[in-house]
Amino acid sequence: MTTSELAVDATGLVKIFGANRAVDGVDLSVRAGTVYGVLGPNGAGKTTTISMLATLLRPDAGSARIFGHDVQKEAGVVRQLIGVTGQYASVDESLSATENLVLFGRLLGLSGRDAKRTANDLLEEFSLTDAARRPLKKFSGGMRRRLDLAASLISRPPLIFLDEPTTGLDPRTRNQMWDTIRRLVAEGSTVLLTTQYLDEADQLADRIAVIDTGRVVAEGTANQLKASVGTTALQVRLVDDADAESAVRTMRDVLGSHNEPVAQGDAISVPMADADRVTDLLLELRNRGIHLAEMSVQKPTLDEVFLAITGHAAEPAADELEGAHA
Repeated sequence: MTTSELAVDATGLVKIFGANRAVDGVDLSVRAGTVYGVLGPNGAGKTTTISMLATLLRPDAGSARIFGHDVQKEAGVVRQLIGVTGQYASVDESLSATENLVLFGRLLGLSGRDAKRTANDLLEEFSLTDAARRPLKKFSGGMRRRLDLAASLISRPPLIFLDEPTTGLDPRTRNQMWDTIRRLVAEGSTVLLTTQYLDEADQLADRIAVIDTGRVVAEGTANQLKASVGTTALQVRLVDDADAESAVRTMRDVLGSHNEPVAQGDAISVPMADADRVTDLLLELRNRGIHLAEMSVQKPTLDEVFLAITGHAAEPAADELEGAHA
């Protein structure tokens, strides 16, 4: 991949707060026109990394370029190429939605007429037209997040940083945000998305960096990350749990001893290095009179990936304060 194809090219980024190395040598390469997910629990270093890439924090070591422009030496140019939506809404609660967007437009150099037209277009795009004149203090959390994202798009930047954009949103509003992110990329934007939600990274990201304690501990597509920790698994539930021993024996006979089944009551899971053998196994189970209530073939989840890679689950720790510095 050439440098010209990269929206983000970061090498060895380090940020230290006192005795805490919040970011400890992070490398990121984000291809233009994609969604790149940075996945990790609260306190992992995600927000601090975004802040350095967005010129909000100066790295203590390492370097980063946005579309080939150095974030330290060419900060002014970089700021014209990016939009940032942080974890907390940066809108003014004393103003209406329209007034907020017009204000941002004017600050970005638009004329009064252009700022008003852009505000109206964005309110329509984010389904906020009906609430355009409503005081922001009466907005729901989801409406505030959508307005904040709209504000970051006033200048239509080619690179958009979304720092946990769906935290605290209900499932319906999360799905709306996901649709918006997909649309932005379809229209040519690049999105760097940080998230604590494994399903969000799985749904949206073309590539994912798993970050923990300030370091990238794994990187790849969702399928590559899943394949790195295990194979496809066949999961069955028996009609009669008395057949469990016979079912396990059948699986060993058909699949070989290297595919060891795990039985828990009437449920059995067995790794399948060769998914084509599923049919052979199901036929043999039927031939031996072993009846199934349920059957599924699944890849490992990102939850299992995160647990395998980091040694702990991805739930955020309440006492971690990553956002305090950024």
